Amino acid sequence: MGDQHPERLTEKQADALRTELEELEGPRRAEAVDAIKTAREFGDLSENFEYHAAKNEQGLLEARIRTLRSRLDNAEIVEDSTGDTVGIGSVVDVDDDGGQTMTVEVSAVGGAGTVSPTSPLGAALLGKKIGDVVEVAAPRGAWLATIKRIH
Repeated sequence: MGDQHPERLTEKQADALRTELEELEGPRRAEAVDAIKTAREFGDLSENFEYHAAKNEQGLLEARIRTLRSRLDNAEIVEDSTGDTVGIGSVVDVDDDGGQTMTVEVSAVGGAGTVSPTSPLGAALLGKKIGDVVEVAAPRGAWLATIKRIH
């Protein structure tokens, strides 16, 4: 894992991760501790489903916190991509070779409407300009995407 490139995030994308981290470390962590405390009061821990579920939930929460913290600690903050070249943070309209148009944001943060810069589509788009036709080496077979707009 040490030889991997730093994750490139725009300031806005890094802020989204920081906001999630604050929510998880504050209110969500307190809720997890309360759930465990409440479940303990139900009695015998060996057969206490609520207790085991609460402990499991806390484990998942702590793992997510570690992941977010690591991503932010190792991230390289990049400028929002502006202009006529696709970069991290660009929102791009592309037509596939079937004539369908899709709009995607190049983002390592994820979420609806985003593609990772390391995904087949994201990697194909980076550094390209409007009018470029790129080959997307997708797992289900390569396809061509034409860049229509960058905004």
